[in-house]
Parts: sequence; C-alpha cells; structure tokens
Amino acid sequence: MTKAAPVTRQKAASGGSPSSTGTRTVFTERDADGQVTSRIRRTVLPSGLRIISEQQAGVRSAAIGVWVGVGSRDESPTLHGCSHFLEHLLFKGTGERSALDISIALDAVGGEFNAFTAKEYTCFHARVLDEDLPLAVDVLGDMITASTLHAEDVEAERDVILDEIAMHDDDPDDVVHNLFAAQAWGDTPLGRPIAGTVGSIQALTRAQIQRFYRRHYRPENIVVAAAGNVDHAALVRQVKKAFARNDWLAGTAAPLAARRGSRKRVLPGEIHATRPFEQVNVVLGMEGLVRDDERRFALGVLNTALGGGTSSRLFQEVREHRGLAYSVFSFASHHADSGLVGVSVGCLPNKLGEVLTVVREELTKVATSGITAEELARGKGQLRGGLVLGLEDSASRMSRLGKAELVHDELLSIDEVMARIDAVTLEDVRAVAADVFGRPEILAVVGPA
Repeated sequence: MTKAAPVTRQKAASGGSPSSTGTRTVFTERDADGQVTSRIRRTVLPSGLRIISEQQAGVRSAAIGVWVGVGSRDESPTLHGCSHFLEHLLFKGTGERSALDISIALDAVGGEFNAFTAKEYTCFHARVLDEDLPLAVDVLGDMITASTLHAEDVEAERDVILDEIAMHDDDPDDVVHNLFAAQAWGDTPLGRPIAGTVGSIQALTRAQIQRFYRRHYRPENIVVAAAGNVDHAALVRQVKKAFARNDWLAGTAAPLAARRGSRKRVLPGEIHATRPFEQVNVVLGMEGLVRDDERRFALGVLNTALGGGTSSRLFQEVREHRGLAYSVFSFASHHADSGLVGVSVGCLPNKLGEVLTVVREELTKVATSGITAEELARGKGQLRGGLVLGLEDSASRMSRLGKAELVHDELLSIDEVMARIDAVTLEDVRAVAADVFGRPEILAVVGPA
C-alpha cells in the first residue's frame, strides 16, 4: 500500500496587483520520500514586475508567459482593436532583432511561440527545452520592452488583421458569440469584438498604438509566469537582465487602478444577423456570475451536467434523442464585474423553433428541480478529471499561474480546487440554477434569411 504524500502549503495572496517586494515560497509539495515534486515561488521587483514560477520534478521542458493586464475591455471606441493590433506588432521587430530573427530564435531550438489577446489581458508565451529557457526569456523581454513599431510594420499588419476579421466573419460560431456579447453588454468594451472592426482597424494610427503601448506595458501591469524544470532564482536573474532594456525596470511601482467596480449589468433581448450559412447558429443565455463569486464551483458542476459532454442533458436530449443538431453545448464565462451563461447550438433552419423549445425546457427543469445525484457525481468527476489532465504539461501550469497572479485574488492548489468541487451539493446546484436560469433571456441568431 502506497503511503500518502505529505504536502506543505502556504496559501497564495497573489491577487491582481504588486505587493511588497521580495521573494517568498507560495506552495511546496513533497512525495512520500520527502522529495519536492512541486514548488511555487513568487518575486516582486521594486518596479512592480511580478515573477511567479512552478518547479516541477521529472520534466525537461519549460513554459513561460508574459501576462499583460490589458485587453479589449480597456479600449475606448477610438482604440477598439488596439490591444490585439499591438499583440501582432510586438512580433515585428526590436532594435536588436528583426521579425525573422524573432521567429528563427525559437524555431532553431524547436520551441513553440505564440500570443493571444482576451478581453482583460494579453499573453505572449513560449515552450522550450529547459536548457533553452534563458533564450525564451531574452526574446520575450526584448519584444515587450523594446518593440520598434515601425510605420511600415503597422501598415503591413493592418492588412493581416483585416484578413483575420474577415475570417472570423465567415465563421458562424464566432459571429453568433460576438452577437451574443453585443446584445448582452451593448456598445461597451465588453460587448465589442476583441479584434476590432474593419472601421476601427483602418482608423488606428501608429501614434495611437505607441501611446497605448507606453501606457499599458509597464512593469507593475505585467506578470512573468513560468513552469516546468525551472529554477526560480535563475529565472529572476534572467528576467532582470532581459527586461532591463531602455531602463524599463527603473523606478518603483505606480499604483494600478482596480478593475473591479460596479457590476456591469447585461441587457436581455434578441439580436439577429443574416449570413449565407447552411445552418442556423444560436446562443441562448442570460447574465451569469462574476469571477470571484463563491458559487462558481457549483455553476461549474451544473454547466458540466447540463451541456459539458456527450452524457450531458442537452447533448442527450437535443442530439441523441431528437436528432435536432450536430453540436450543442453550454458555457459559463466570468469577468471581474460581469458574467454570462448560455447554450450554443447549430441546427438546420427548419429545426430552430423546436431546438429553442427543447433548450428552454431543459433550462426550466434544472432551474426548478436541479440535477440528480448521478449527474452531480458525474459532473464533479468530469471537472476533476479535466482539471488534472489539463495540467499534465508545463504550458497549462504556466497559464494557471499567470492568470491566478494577474486576475484572481488567490492561487489555489490543485487539491484545494478539487476540494471545492467535491464540496458542491445538490442544493448548491439547485440554488445557483434557480438564480441564474431565472434571469431574463438573451438570444442571438445567425443564419440564412
């Protein structure tokens, strides 16, 4: 019989802004022989730059991400799409490296290298062999602190982004979810598409993008997260060197404006768009929970039981029993001050009425009666399995650290998250279902006329 592994933990107090400078150990886990299997450490530099890493035993890779606390919801109407535009431009070259040099640096060592923009943050990330982590840190530090943003690069990338917008406009799933957000939040930063519009991208100037870059890409607004075979002290030294270009780390941290504020209410109603698609794509939903709502674990179990897999109620009723649609799933999205829940379906146009009737009936059932004990157990199991399997690689663990440090109030260990999932009761699920699914409806429909 295997002995249980002893675990030493210190709860993270990371949160969304720089705290006192210095280094501390957040979490340590040891195996039955006392050997460290995982250790999370956190350093805050005087400039406010936060560095957090997880050292994993038995791996030869390392993943690193630079998480910037700016996304599409931080843009004014005249800057719509600027966060995503800037994400593209930071790959176009620095004073030391051309765009080709940046690409070659990571390709030459077999590394993976990319970036993405969300509504509340932007992330530049790489995954390499552990021995090549200093190279990845140097390339990312160069891009973040010393991008040139040449005028010709702005114009070339403008066309690339316009092509990307056109590509999204040809994807019915993208179109309907953008419509759903637009109806929910109206003409606000949360309601607008992350990539911008044709008009907003065509109107953005190099000077506007440069000002946006200088305003938001500051040390106190950035987290460097790493996971894998990572030595934290060495990582801190590498980051200090790579991010010191142009005296970027000079000075002390300035206060960050809290993203939390008054709750952003959603606007119920219907919105439609005509596209020459073969299917009708539908999102039916309502206002959900904010990111730090304690009921989010109960909602996660509910969401899994309702539409999280092939055994879920919606999949069984809509697809298996009635054959009304090929794809059907439910979702929950959380932001600092708002949230959405919904059901996404793609079906033939002549099935739309029946699909909506069935989906509404299922939502009403869980709102009034909750879910069964079997569904509760299955939902918990699916969440636990997805959580653990999703953290099998260093990139997933890096993402968990970066998001926890940048946008959450705490970093929970895997065991703590699983304990919160296990603690969800049938009454917890019934109560959150009654609250959320009793709210006014938002409906977005995209399809042929």
